[in-house]
Amino acid sequence: MEVSSASATTAWESGRFNARAGRRQLLFGRMYEDSAIELGAFPADGRVFCIASAGCTARALAFHHEVVAVDINPVQLAYVQRRLAGGAIERGSAERFLGWARALAPLAGWSRRKVRAFLDLEDLTEQIVYWRCHLNTRRFRAAFVFLFSRTALRSIYSAALLDCLPPHFGAVLRGRMERCFALHANHRNPYARALLLGEVCSTQGAPEPGRIQLACADAAAFLERQPAGSFTGFSLSNILDGANLTYEQRLFAAMQHAAAPGAVAVLRSFREPPSPAGTNRAGEDRAMLWGTVDIRPVSAL
Repeated sequence: MEVSSASATTAWESGRFNARAGRRQLLFGRMYEDSAIELGAFPADGRVFCIASAGCTARALAFHHEVVAVDINPVQLAYVQRRLAGGAIERGSAERFLGWARALAPLAGWSRRKVRAFLDLEDLTEQIVYWRCHLNTRRFRAAFVFLFSRTALRSIYSAALLDCLPPHFGAVLRGRMERCFALHANHRNPYARALLLGEVCSTQGAPEPGRIQLACADAAAFLERQPAGSFTGFSLSNILDGANLTYEQRLFAAMQHAAAPGAVAVLRSFREPPSPAGTNRAGEDRAMLWGTVDIRPVSAL
């Protein structure tokens, strides 16, 4: 069935988190997505498609795959180009929001000394005890309820992006954080350090030149133009958060056209899964933010 591109819309077209008119912005200075998910899910070698975002997943994949990284936001793509040329990590809109939240953390009893001590832990039982006794306090829970309420987030995010958030998002997000601390050792989790302290520790070098091809385009439109069977893997970030159903159908049709036999897709979302599903691996993502990390064959979309 042919899908009308005119009716297929996504909030990412504006290059802004809010719905106000204005120039496109750098939204992400780094990615809050655990690239180990894709590295474990995609067939060895092969050519993979990914959303460029801040370039972290594209860089990780490029050590094992030929990568095509696409982003609809030219500001975001230009940033990835700078990073691939050796440029420093910059602060995007997401980092400014998280930095503001971290600046308020001492009011909830979160000193940097206390958070560092927590992030140095390796024993999962100790982590949960420390989390519940020293960090997940009444003041912190109250602050989280306000910070991630629709009232507070409405000043930053468009209605289309807010619609993907589950009710009582603050409580849900705290639950996802605790899930991560129960499953993954903090000391070996760079995503926890980045989220809680804003620190990025990476010893990963640069992939070989030419292993990453960049394109400024809408993902669905780009894939529709590719030869059939072009890609063995698709890393889609949370592209469907903020997209309507028509766009989702168009994207899936384009992926099925561009997918090689046996191709696998990884799709994240802030949404909770509608029902328990064996394809949801959100608990394995050390970035801890996601309600859904759906891994499935493209043919099953």
